[in-house]
Amino acid sequence: MDYQIIVGLEVHVQLQTKTKLFCGCVNLFNPDNPNVQTCPVCTAMPGSLPVMNREAFSLAMKTAVAINCGIASFTKWDRKQYYYPDLPKAYQISQFDLPFSENGFLDIEVDGEQRKIGIIRAHLEEDAGKNMHDESGKGGDSKVDLNRCGTPLVEIVSEPDMRSAAEAKEYLEELKLLLTYIDVSDCNMQEGSLRCDANVNLHVTNDDGEKIATPIVEVKNLNSFRGVELAIEYEADRQWDIYQETGLKIGDVAKETRGWDATRGKTFGQRGKEDAADYRYFPDPDLVPVTVTEEEKQAVRDSLGELPAARRSRFIEEYSLSKYDASVIVSQGNSFTLYYESVAKSCGDGKQAANWLTQEVLREMNERKISIEDFPITSDGLATSLINRVRDKKISIKSAKEIFARLMEDFGESNESYGDNKAFDQRVEQLIEEMGLALVSDTGELEGVVDAVLAKEQNQKAIEDFKGGKQAAVGALMGQVMKQIKGADAQTVRKMIIEKIQNM
Repeated sequence: MDYQIIVGLEVHVQLQTKTKLFCGCVNLFNPDNPNVQTCPVCTAMPGSLPVMNREAFSLAMKTAVAINCGIASFTKWDRKQYYYPDLPKAYQISQFDLPFSENGFLDIEVDGEQRKIGIIRAHLEEDAGKNMHDESGKGGDSKVDLNRCGTPLVEIVSEPDMRSAAEAKEYLEELKLLLTYIDVSDCNMQEGSLRCDANVNLHVTNDDGEKIATPIVEVKNLNSFRGVELAIEYEADRQWDIYQETGLKIGDVAKETRGWDATRGKTFGQRGKEDAADYRYFPDPDLVPVTVTEEEKQAVRDSLGELPAARRSRFIEEYSLSKYDASVIVSQGNSFTLYYESVAKSCGDGKQAANWLTQEVLREMNERKISIEDFPITSDGLATSLINRVRDKKISIKSAKEIFARLMEDFGESNESYGDNKAFDQRVEQLIEEMGLALVSDTGELEGVVDAVLAKEQNQKAIEDFKGGKQAAVGALMGQVMKQIKGADAQTVRKMIIEKIQNM
């Protein structure tokens, strides 16, 4: 027997609006002050009436277009009934049979293979509040915070097109990157701005060639991409074990909802999975339907700009980057890619710009926990004062990195950015002089040092090794020369050493 994992994801994304979806309460993550961002509408006081937030609908359309969904010309609001302590109305304003968008897709790449993941629909709804339980085991009271109640959510429902936990993780990472690029959400999973439920089952091929589908399980409480990956892997193994023992398939048992316990690395049963009928959907009588014109749809398409997938392809083509380098740069977000492109254009070398950003710049950002917006060196300063000096053979690449490290030390001490490019360039020139890093172009000076190094008795074995075909042997000789002349050009030194050895 063999089996295939079938995964579909339901992703809830909080939109970055100033106010909630149907009232004027502020939309802000505020866990330290519960129940202060509320009003009669989002707490369901009698007589209160909702009014749709136009900005939320605009951001929702922007999201839908970015994931290649069609926008409906007519959409309505529905009431989804269920009874939870964090839902004061005992229903959620959502969309049922006429969502504002559907039939989209998202392209991902896993292990070098392109995959198109279908998207059934993206609909707009209000968020519930948040239950806070005592997890100490001491029997403390559960509490309810309604600050989040009424926050605008887009729910993105994929087709069951993913065939592994790795594909699901890649889909989520690409979706998060896309949504942050178009600035509709910060997708902060720690704050609940992006939440995910995974629908998992197996398609088993038995010994007779018959294909059997196991019952679908919806796994909830997934609050990290790694958690999604681990939960899917665990659930697939669990279902396979059950199938081997019992042979259960769809129709034998009801669908199930399970939670994910990250501490124990296991899913656990919660309840039977609801169907649409259980929610008793009906049109919301307090909200009018929304109509969207073709002009409005086109305006949303025109506002998107270049999306991550297109930008990766362009960087590979335009700047001769490897697929890996382009992916690393684009994955850091829109501001980082704009910084990279500015550096690449200023120095005229996309590959060198990529090397600097993916190595030196990213390392410093991670160590100092700063964003590219807070990075102290401007893109023009990095390109013209450092990278171009290497290109023009004024300093070596090694020297440029030493200067860069010194500049970042200065920033750490003063916490002030180098905003003035002229002043920055003067500081670089000053460091070159102080540290003795100007590239030595005097071949006479180099020749004397090279001769002295080659004449040393302890270096004769390295010379013989090189003559014998060991190219790496020249490295130790180069190191000795460059230690004596800090600004020596490595290529010039190497060429001079090889020529002298060959003429011995």
